[in-house]
Amino acid sequence: MFRSFFPNPKLFFGSALAWTAFCMVVWFTIGPALSNIIGLGSVFGQVAAEGEAEPFLTPDKVWLYQFVVMSGILFCIPWYWIGDNRRWYWWSVVGSVTIIEVVFFDVQIGAWMNAWYGEFYNMFQGALTNPGSVSLEQIYGELWTVLYVLLPRIAVLVLNAFFIAHYLFRWRRAMTFFYMSHWPRLRGVEGASQRIQEDTQRFANIVEGLAVALVSSIMTLLVFLPLLWTLSQNITELPIIGPVNGSLVWVALMSAVAGTVLLGLVGIKLPGLEFQNQRVEAAFRKELVYGEDDPERARPLDTKEFFLGVQRNYFRLYGHYLYFNVARYIYLQGANFVPLIAMSPSIAAGALTLGLFQQVSNAFGQVEDSFRFLANSWTTIISLISVYKRLRTFEANIPPGAISGVDYDDPRYLATEAEFRALITDLDGGKEGVPPGL
Repeated sequence: MFRSFFPNPKLFFGSALAWTAFCMVVWFTIGPALSNIIGLGSVFGQVAAEGEAEPFLTPDKVWLYQFVVMSGILFCIPWYWIGDNRRWYWWSVVGSVTIIEVVFFDVQIGAWMNAWYGEFYNMFQGALTNPGSVSLEQIYGELWTVLYVLLPRIAVLVLNAFFIAHYLFRWRRAMTFFYMSHWPRLRGVEGASQRIQEDTQRFANIVEGLAVALVSSIMTLLVFLPLLWTLSQNITELPIIGPVNGSLVWVALMSAVAGTVLLGLVGIKLPGLEFQNQRVEAAFRKELVYGEDDPERARPLDTKEFFLGVQRNYFRLYGHYLYFNVARYIYLQGANFVPLIAMSPSIAAGALTLGLFQQVSNAFGQVEDSFRFLANSWTTIISLISVYKRLRTFEANIPPGAISGVDYDDPRYLATEAEFRALITDLDGGKEGVPPGL
């Protein structure tokens, strides 16, 4: 699943974590000194005039983005020579780094938008409470400012979605021809055709989606946790508990942990049922495929039994999803009211302005959503576990040292044609040709 696309996966992902940790140490230690030497903040950064809101591209932000891009490039360079999977280098290595960096920039825009909302709604409140204190030009000016940021953001997100679609197809292609290069060993495995045609596509899509969501959650926490901790100073006390330092951070954490544990417990049986569901679906589909060429297959009574197997498994699955969804929707709907309850004493005391309330609510939502990544993604994770189990049993028939980085025009893949010719000759009694039904 991974070695077909990534160079030496264990080393690759392990070194990615180590490199990230190293870059963070560099940033917080000698980052300011490096900025004075190679930083472009003084060239491209914008400085706000007195009384104006902070622009998006401040000198510090320019240096941060420059540092992130440089770190990504430096990580990619050695992997061109490491491992034996250069065929997919530009997609698996450079493509993965590009996607992660786009996610990082999008999180940064979200943080800037949070600050903009606070200033805008404070201005809005001033206009409502003191008519004439805010001019129409000021309102339009703030809206134009955010438009300059949102339009490039939309363009980047659209292009990134287009890039990810191609990225996923390349990963599927890499898995497909990695498996097909071992087809003589795999053709007898239950549901082999479905695993190559469908499971590879599902696995790449689910893993990419979850990985991007996980990286986004981590980056969101890194950006919004300090912000929410600071904003929590405006929350005078929590209901029942009273004053707590960094109160909203703890509320978000406890809410997310409670939801994750709850859904994990009630959904513990679902991955196995999804796995069994794929097996009975594959058996039913296989019988229908046989019936296309063989009049003795897919007979009415046989088809009935295969479909009854599918029906029994689906009905059992629906029953388990019933109580899982009860717990899931109760938690997700109840979580929407957690920040309102937590801020109620401060709202009643008049300690929050409208702008500050919007900032706190947005920051709390970002942090809580990141903390409850597992809870939000649980149904997707169930599907991933099911597909992973199927592909793992499939790969058990492939030698550990098998070639990787194979594509449809790779000479190593084309050379496997000889294995098919030998198999056909054996099955045809020593005569080269295609025996009936092969």
